[in-house]
Amino acid sequence: MKEKFPRDNKQHKIRLRNPFKSLTKFEWALWIFSLAAVIASFFSVKNNDYATLATSLAGVSALIFSAKGDVFGLMLMLCFSGVYAFVSFSFGYYGEMIIYLCMQIPVCTASLISWLKNPSKKGGEVKVGKLTPKYIAIIAVSAVAVTTAFYFILRAFNTENLIVSTISVGTSFVALYLMVLRVPAYAAAFMVNDVVLIALWSFACARSLNYIPMVVCFSVFLINDIYSFISWTKRKRRQAAEEAEQADN
Repeated sequence: MKEKFPRDNKQHKIRLRNPFKSLTKFEWALWIFSLAAVIASFFSVKNNDYATLATSLAGVSALIFSAKGDVFGLMLMLCFSGVYAFVSFSFGYYGEMIIYLCMQIPVCTASLISWLKNPSKKGGEVKVGKLTPKYIAIIAVSAVAVTTAFYFILRAFNTENLIVSTISVGTSFVALYLMVLRVPAYAAAFMVNDVVLIALWSFACARSLNYIPMVVCFSVFLINDIYSFISWTKRKRRQAAEEAEQADN
């Protein structure tokens, strides 16, 4: 049977391990800062919507471990996606709800499978993939088609801030597709999506300050995604050097 996802390595398996042990001092500091920023913003507006708080905390935690190429990050991302869809529905951001229920959760699941099938030789992190011209063409055509289709779907639902919500669909789709492919560019695409979502939830804050934590959440996401891009780029170079060294031997 033909495999659904590209597989680069058949000789190694990702070993289950305590994900916290591999965190560096900087990563601990970044994670604690991210959690503190979200919690502080939540209580500063005397918010009692704890679903919003749970969403933000799960999201920033997921990014720390995803930056390390650890599948635990994707597991947390699935939890974040489910709660975020509920929060989006409660405000009327049906675009975000549909994105996460119909696109983010299924693609995160696909990414989890892809990452598990493609471990590095160390076994504790994913093997970085390659972005070929073929994949770039597929992503470009698919993103245009998906974004256009969602515009009319979201308009039919009378979605709040339609244009920004539609842009969020396109940027999310590109980021998720790249995440399945295991390439550093996925984090760069999420950085663009973070900026869009900061704008989207800023509009929500104009109506209710209870959504300030969501603005802070995606601002922290932006910081974490920048770190993810740097980490994945370094990981790609290191793995390439290790393969070259093995080839020479």
